[in-house]
Amino acid sequence: MTASQPALGAVAHDELIRPGALLVGTTRRDGTPRISGAEPLVMDGDLWLSMMSASTKARDLHRDRRILLHSIITGPEPAPELKLRGSVREETSPPTLRRYADAVASRLGWQPVVGRFTLFSVDIDEITYIAYDPETGGQHVARWPAGEEYLRPATTPTSLGPPRPVNRILTAD
Repeated sequence: MTASQPALGAVAHDELIRPGALLVGTTRRDGTPRISGAEPLVMDGDLWLSMMSASTKARDLHRDRRILLHSIITGPEPAPELKLRGSVREETSPPTLRRYADAVASRLGWQPVVGRFTLFSVDIDEITYIAYDPETGGQHVARWPAGEEYLRPATTPTSLGPPRPVNRILTAD
């Protein structure tokens, strides 16, 4: 995705990776959603998430590989939101687990112990970017791979008008 959509890739990095934490949505055994925190890491061009092996979120992902990652919103002021939908693949290769642990130690400042965490690589299916548009007081939305980008101008403080196509982030594929 980053190669085909560099501007969206940069926004995704700024909103999901750079803060050092994001929200992870998984599906519980009973089908209801679970939201948990996680520390993302990009290694070898892939997005990785590690978690305690016995954690409920790891058990959720072993049962149902679908995942939603969401940027952290810290207040009521307008801030960009990034939502990434996809699925995970568990990584069990000892050399990859060691490289991941070393990368976390150097970039995130803590040392995972190989054999004491579960590691997942995220396969990205869809990204949605939503931000406040200061010109219209509305929403700026970009969706990949749908290739949709539009503004929805505010009509009242709690409602938006019809979408108007724009081209600010996405490039034609």
